[in-house]
Amino acid sequence: MRQGPLAGRYPAVAAMVLMALLPYLALSGALESVTPIITEQLHTSAQTMSLGSGFANAAYAVGTVLAVALAQHYPQRRMLVIYAVILLIGSILAAAAPSVGVFIAGRILQGLCTSLLLIAAVPPLALGYPLSKLKTTAMIMNMVIFGAVAAGPAIGGLQAQADAWRPLFWIVAGVAATALVLAILTFEDAPPADPESPRDPLALILATVGCVAAFFGAAQLTSHAFLDPIAIVPLIGGLAVIVLLVVYQATAKNPLLTIRSMLTSTIPVAGIVLALLAAAASVSATALTAAAMTDEYGPLHLGLLYLPELGGAVLTAFALGHVITRRSIHYLPLAGMVFLAAGILVFRIEVPAGEAQTLIASFLTGIGLGATVAPALFAAGFALRATNLQRVFAIVELLRAVAAFMIAPVFAHFATNVSGGFDRGVGLALWIGFVLAVLGGVVPVLLYIFGGARTEAPDVERFLAGEDAAYYSPPLLARLRNLPGRGRPLTQGAD
Repeated sequence: MRQGPLAGRYPAVAAMVLMALLPYLALSGALESVTPIITEQLHTSAQTMSLGSGFANAAYAVGTVLAVALAQHYPQRRMLVIYAVILLIGSILAAAAPSVGVFIAGRILQGLCTSLLLIAAVPPLALGYPLSKLKTTAMIMNMVIFGAVAAGPAIGGLQAQADAWRPLFWIVAGVAATALVLAILTFEDAPPADPESPRDPLALILATVGCVAAFFGAAQLTSHAFLDPIAIVPLIGGLAVIVLLVVYQATAKNPLLTIRSMLTSTIPVAGIVLALLAAAASVSATALTAAAMTDEYGPLHLGLLYLPELGGAVLTAFALGHVITRRSIHYLPLAGMVFLAAGILVFRIEVPAGEAQTLIASFLTGIGLGATVAPALFAAGFALRATNLQRVFAIVELLRAVAAFMIAPVFAHFATNVSGGFDRGVGLALWIGFVLAVLGGVVPVLLYIFGGARTEAPDVERFLAGEDAAYYSPPLLARLRNLPGRGRPLTQGAD
């Protein structure tokens, strides 16, 4: 087997994953501050920039499904190197873009390859090393996905303060180049996951059509009314196609995504519901509250006010590493929803928020986001076999991307057009976010109760060995349907 000089070295492989995911995720948080500068220098409009962001986010969502499809039939590490090459190309195109069309093309490639790399690289990093490394992997994943986004406003504000945007994008291109170098140095010629599995082009078509249409419709809200056909038709139609994709995969004999086993089992459903509601609730607590303060603070000052979110992400990354082998892995997402709801309430005290209020609220929401999505994903994944982890990551990230990236322009449109002014609209959106956060805590608890699920410590060694799930998850609503329990006893771990 051909190998690179750093093959199998955990620090190098972990660094590769870190560098591969940072470019797009960091820019997602930083782009808002520099978008007016890009718009002016590339001689384009806010609507065109919104469409570009929408298509890039749609590419990210589609990439989660495409990554699983390609991994089944092509050598996985060779594909990972190809993804890293395309990510670098996209980053260079975005940084050197002479026109808005080239810029958007670069951003689309960044979005697509980020999710391709996420699904291709993170599960092997989690499963291919001893148990002691799993804790570090969980921390890295939490830090990259949420820490990078949380640091984005401060990074973007610093660049906007200099009235420029290309230096930031060239730095991102340098990070992408580092990811490519590390992908080559850590190369191991791993075989396809399941070359005998049937291909499923329909799943890819449904994912592409649904995501592109839904994000296109949401992006049109920048300059169109919600009920304008150019916005509402693709938005609702795209969501309907995504629902059709879920139904199709749940009923197919040989599905590409592991949906049937997830949607019929208590703990995976609880984890998915919590992750989606957390992603949706957080939208009003970040982008909208920042928009309400743009007239009072400069971009750098405003970005620094939201920097405590990064501190919250760091704390919860360590918390996830601590509880990932313990019974409390089930409780961390619930605690995260409490912090997220508390942060939204602090933001709601006064709109626009003051400095002290923003610092406290952003810290609370940072803890909330860091303690919800990634821990819920691991809790859901542990209820299935390790061989399904890549597909679990794919479906959760697909739905989370739709919940987080697509709801943002809908909330922004609502806040802008509500009677009483933008500040009142932001206040109402915060109440909606608070309700979503409360539901994100209550619904999973009810699912555990009605399903008869126990909060057991995961048998992670058994999981990593591929022998079985880390703990038993009863059928969905088993108690209400009077289904007998079929769980196997597990040794209770440390708590």
